Amino acid sequence: MQVQAVKAQMLGEHKVAAMAEVYKAMGDPTRIRLLYALIQGKELCVHDLCSVLDMTQSAVSHQLRYLRNVRIVKRRKVGKTVYYSIDDHHVEQLFEQTLAHMTHD
Repeated sequence: MQVQAVKAQMLGEHKVAAMAEVYKAMGDPTRIRLLYALIQGKELCVHDLCSVLDMTQSAVSHQLRYLRNVRIVKRRKVGKTVYYSIDDHHVEQLFEQTLAHMTHD
């Protein structure tokens, strides 16, 4: 009986694939550093992120585009400057929960 109940509650393939994409996006050390910088700074432009992470504009932009495609970060354009921030509080919570899990005994 329990197997049938669990089977009825299983996630659909679309949700499973979408979740896997989020974890894949957060599975890269460079993207983790970038997300941490955005969590600390709340909103940073590409130039600021390059300075913080000691990376080229091309490398930072590439990672931001990837994170934006999976809705982990969002952008706001002011003139020619593009500012990035965490897409919503769920992303920050996921990040914080992962950190808490790592330090849990």
